[in-house]
Amino acid sequence: MTERLKKIIARVLPKADLSAINENTRLIEDLNFDSLSIMMMSMEIEDEFGFRFTEFVKFETVGDACEYISKKIG
Repeated sequence: MTERLKKIIARVLPKADLSAINENTRLIEDLNFDSLSIMMMSMEIEDEFGFRFTEFVKFETVGDACEYISKKIG
């Protein structure tokens, strides 16, 4: 799951150092995500994993996103 999310992050932030990303990587503090980046990542997640967000979800870390996705796709 983390590897798939890294690919999404690379599409949203092409200059991100993927080798430094792990489940504890913070989206805002470590990767410098802003509101537009988060929205773009959300849209990429929907396309990649085949579901739609139906509520606001605040991802703080890469691990948070991976956990949420795992629950959504079973």
